[in-house]
Amino acid sequence: MKKILFMFIALVSLLNASKPEISVSILPQKYFLEKIVKDKFDINVMVKAGASPHTYEPKTSQMKSLSNSKIYFYTGIEFEKAWLDKFKKSAPNTLFVDSSAGIERIAMQEHSHEEEQTHDKHKHDKKHDHEDEHEHEGLDPHVWLDPVLAKVQAKNIYDSVVSIDESNKDFYTKNYEEFLKELDLLDMQIKEILAPYSQKAFMVFHPSWGYFASRYNLEQIPIEMQGKEPKPNELIELVKDAKEHNIKIIFVSPQFSQKSAKTIASSIGGNVVAIDSLGENWANSLIDTATQIANSYK
Repeated sequence: MKKILFMFIALVSLLNASKPEISVSILPQKYFLEKIVKDKFDINVMVKAGASPHTYEPKTSQMKSLSNSKIYFYTGIEFEKAWLDKFKKSAPNTLFVDSSAGIERIAMQEHSHEEEQTHDKHKHDKKHDHEDEHEHEGLDPHVWLDPVLAKVQAKNIYDSVVSIDESNKDFYTKNYEEFLKELDLLDMQIKEILAPYSQKAFMVFHPSWGYFASRYNLEQIPIEMQGKEPKPNELIELVKDAKEHNIKIIFVSPQFSQKSAKTIASSIGGNVVAIDSLGENWANSLIDTATQIANSYK
């Protein structure tokens, strides 16, 4: 009996060890990928839960997994700018795919305290007059936070997986089509939650939620100034903005400092609430964020 049990465990271990691997940059990509491939691949996530893509450096074990991966899905986040070329050199047999390909990026939002008329005109002119000069600098990479844009990413993932495993195309197609239905339902649920608060503003430390805000007719007010904590005079202006917009909740991300957010919340008699743009359970994270934002207006 013990011999049979040992052989069974050995067989299961062998099957698991032989499973092909795919790498992704962040946890939301893992969520998308698992919806399509289910358990046919092991998934190596570079930026683990709680880690920041702004300060991330890969571990040796992750580099080994990457070199063994059939595909690496990247998405334009900050650490990739420094590491992507190195990844490609270390994994010459891996197919590198931009899961956000085909999505028109918006500018990364930064808070400004200029007079509104001057600021709006300058922002409009800057977008058009200096687009070529800046190329892709300053573009918002957080495209995974919009369920509609997630459909584009799902298609990129589906096409790439089918290209390396066409024998299972029917399986992937069924899962992909089911995932699209889930994304449509998620979009409808978030619209229902946020519809009563159209054009309302919310304040958040890191401006991750630009696509989300645009999709659901909200205004995102970021605290962060060019990737840094705001200076004392900028904090004063942010407090004024929060009071003008009747903001009572300051949102933060687990991966970033809460110092400035707590200072502003204290000044307005409000609270600090965490919302996670890199949550592993992506759909639940978006529903939770929509609910938290809606509750902040009540």
